[in-house]
Amino acid sequence: MRKGLTSAQRLVTVQEGPLYRVRGSHVTLWCKVSGYQGPAEQNFQWSIYLPSAPEREVQIVSTVDPSFPYAIYTQRVRGRGIFVERLQGDAVLLHITELQERDAGQYECHTPNTDERYFGSYSAKTNLTVIPDTLSASMVPQALSHMEGDVVELTCEVSKATAQHTHLSVGWYLLQGAGEQPAKEILTLSKDFILKPGPSYEQRFLEGDVQLNKVGNTTYKLVIRGVKPSDQGQLYCEAAEWIEDPDKTWKDISRNQTQRTWLAVLSRGTDLSVDLTATEPSLSEGDSLQLSCVVEAPKSSNFKVVWLLNDKEVARVDPHGVLTWEEEYEERARLGQLRAFKPSNTVYVLTISEVGLEDKGTYQCSVSEMKTPGDLQSIQTIVSSGIQVDVKPAEIHLRLSVSSSTPRVTAGDPLILHCEVQGATGPVSLHWWHLPPQQPGHRELVAAMEQDGTLSLGSAYRDEGARGSLRLQKESSGTFTLVIPSTLDEDDGGQYRCEATQWSRGRNWTGKGEAAVTVSSMGLGLHATLRSRVATVTYGQSFELFCQVAASYTLEEVPVSVRWRFQPSPPTSPLDKLVQVLPNGTVLWGAAQPRFQGKAQLAKTDTSFSLHVHSALPANEGTYQCEVEVWRRNVLPLGQPAASTSSNAVGIKVVLPESKLQVAMKDSSVEIASGNAAIQCRIVFAQENSQFAVTWYLLPPLADTKPLQILTYNYSSVPQYGSEFSSPAQKSRFQSQRVSSSLFQLQILSANLGDQGSYYCVVEEWLWLVDGWYKLGERTSGRTTLKLKLSERELQMEKTNDSISVRVGEEATLPCRLQNALLPRSRLSATWFQVKGSGRDSALLSLQHDGTVQYPEGRLAARLFLRRPSARDFSLTLSSVERGDAGAYYCQLQQWQQQGEGKDWAVQALARSGHTQLITIPPESTVLSRICSSPPLLNFILYLPLVLILLLTLAVFCWYCKFRKSKKSNIAGWMMELEGNEEAKKTGL
Repeated sequence: MRKGLTSAQRLVTVQEGPLYRVRGSHVTLWCKVSGYQGPAEQNFQWSIYLPSAPEREVQIVSTVDPSFPYAIYTQRVRGRGIFVERLQGDAVLLHITELQERDAGQYECHTPNTDERYFGSYSAKTNLTVIPDTLSASMVPQALSHMEGDVVELTCEVSKATAQHTHLSVGWYLLQGAGEQPAKEILTLSKDFILKPGPSYEQRFLEGDVQLNKVGNTTYKLVIRGVKPSDQGQLYCEAAEWIEDPDKTWKDISRNQTQRTWLAVLSRGTDLSVDLTATEPSLSEGDSLQLSCVVEAPKSSNFKVVWLLNDKEVARVDPHGVLTWEEEYEERARLGQLRAFKPSNTVYVLTISEVGLEDKGTYQCSVSEMKTPGDLQSIQTIVSSGIQVDVKPAEIHLRLSVSSSTPRVTAGDPLILHCEVQGATGPVSLHWWHLPPQQPGHRELVAAMEQDGTLSLGSAYRDEGARGSLRLQKESSGTFTLVIPSTLDEDDGGQYRCEATQWSRGRNWTGKGEAAVTVSSMGLGLHATLRSRVATVTYGQSFELFCQVAASYTLEEVPVSVRWRFQPSPPTSPLDKLVQVLPNGTVLWGAAQPRFQGKAQLAKTDTSFSLHVHSALPANEGTYQCEVEVWRRNVLPLGQPAASTSSNAVGIKVVLPESKLQVAMKDSSVEIASGNAAIQCRIVFAQENSQFAVTWYLLPPLADTKPLQILTYNYSSVPQYGSEFSSPAQKSRFQSQRVSSSLFQLQILSANLGDQGSYYCVVEEWLWLVDGWYKLGERTSGRTTLKLKLSERELQMEKTNDSISVRVGEEATLPCRLQNALLPRSRLSATWFQVKGSGRDSALLSLQHDGTVQYPEGRLAARLFLRRPSARDFSLTLSSVERGDAGAYYCQLQQWQQQGEGKDWAVQALARSGHTQLITIPPESTVLSRICSSPPLLNFILYLPLVLILLLTLAVFCWYCKFRKSKKSNIAGWMMELEGNEEAKKTGL
């Protein structure tokens, strides 16, 4: 438990560090968790923080997630080089079977949370340092033969150079038989410098017959006195290096065994002898060797024969004649290169049909006499003298000459490499390697040909769609040619290495040679230039664009595609694909095709591509660009292009036909007394089939005013009113119509004084050009001045300007009165106007002669009232006056008279009043409003009566008290006076 944690907290503990372990050793780290909730079987995850990046977690292995390891550990985890052993549900061991230098770092053991809440620690860390293995143990291998009772002495050299503080232990062991039984411990000097004998040698150790002495700093001597037949076998020395971990336990971090010494113990008085002979002790590679082991014994016995090479077992023949080969010789024996047999009970033969360098050395045969064929212990063992067999290596010198007939190529060109092998005495295998310059030290197999002619390709060269079908062929006995039909890109350049290998008698000889090639990109020197003979064309004419392509290689020999792109003017989108011509001639139209339907013609001459556009339209105006793509030759299907380039952009402008539109430019005037007015707009000359859009404008009579757009009548005869004329009342009064093909007329119904001003029209000429309407031009007509001239003799109104002031929120009445009497059978209409800065006064309310009321300004309808206390009073009342209502107002009266029974009414006279200036002033503040708006004053007024009442009550109370006191004094004086009088009377008597 860590300090500060309770038993209810999760606690993860890991083996305490720092730990020092030897490179190449098997390492374990334990980790356990306690105080957890959830299932009994907890999961564990191991990670490492490397010294090169101490903040970065590198995941190693998990008990629950197979995908947890990072790439550098995935292979080792899958191959069980790193694994987790579960000791119990909440404890595990991390195993690293072969420690590497890169395994050094800080290890973290993490347990995923299974608790209801996070509480405690969920991981723990420890440090592991990897140190080199400096432990060394050596002993000269021997084949010793001693008589029973002799003294045997063996020495072992043990040393170490570890920087950390470590201890050594040295032990001697005996291995008997074929090694199927574990080795017997003879005597060990422990790390604590204590001698410990094995169970079989404990009594002899106590008697002093088995000793282990340290001679000098590194030499350990084993002494066996009175050697016995049971001591016969293979003896060796094993050293171990120990280090003390932070938890005070000792750990063996390295072990090393020496070579073995054969010890044969002969019984005294034996007459058994062994003779070993060889056919020829001096051989060359590939020769045959036969060894004969002859046993001489006085009587027929059961023998076990072991063949030895350099004191290591090769094969054995047991008393039953069963042959057993050592593992490293089994394959050669299976192929018939090695044979061991028993011609008779006393003759044993070993033959090697093709000797190699590994077969040279000292050969011996060890013969053990057995009581019965099934015995494990021998009566006696004798080892023959050694025969030295020398094998001379065969000398083969391979010389390679590597060249290329295509040292400089462009991507897509074939690459041809030659490899000439000289000095070979037999069949060779050939490997071609590519050494890319971008990856120094890396090589990639291109192709290989075995001795039997079997061809194999490297993984990157098996796809025929990439580089074509590779060929590796043998031109003659020693010449090989590699052909790569189509180089991929510049990465295929660099060095190409040819390696030839000859195999003979289990050995091989290899020769190498290299050739350099350069592969240039297809984009090198690829360039496209776009040009046009003309930059501006007239509608209906043709134009042609030329895309000239240049490259550092012959373009006619490679697949080429050209893509034409177009961006309309003005730009509405990026450059769109117009059309593309593929290398096989297929034409693919793009998004811009509708603009060029049936008008574009494509052509190619050598390295020039052209786009011819017939009968140019405005839709063909814009920016053009060509894009060229090239592919590698000799590759099908084409796939992705090897290189591409885009040309410069070229703009083409299409000029529309010149407009010949003429409109009447002469100024005129129209003067009416009443009723409707008509303004004319006449077209003097225009092209046939033209359509017109007419826009009417009014220039008010006031100076410095802008023209007001009345309405627009486009070429589709759809009207659109301007903002000043968009109300329903205005739309009903102003209408445009086409009287004839060359005459347009603006009708003004029930014209009034506000309609006076200068009118003119703007005519646009539109022409349909195959794919749409296009504007050719526009002209402005002369101005027509509209005046209203009506008799004012019969209507008399007050002309004097006046002004009134009204507080905001109150109502204001604007006067408008007729001073004289009406004519019989006549009616009046009245219109109120507000003077605007735009020059055109705004009608607010209109009382028609038939009694109907209209509100052109709908927003004011709820606040406008026409109160007529008399027939000649048309005063306007404006309720709830606002600040924005300030300004000048006037009214206009019109006298209407019916022209006859059942006929229309016509204006006979009109009059306009003077201007009434409405001035708005802020609302007046009252005493009550002042009191309510001042909290201190309000509080003073509210609490003053209470204070006054309280003071009055207090005054009354004081007066009352004073009154009672005065009354009591008066009563007391009166009583005293009364008593005095009584006494006076008594005295007088």
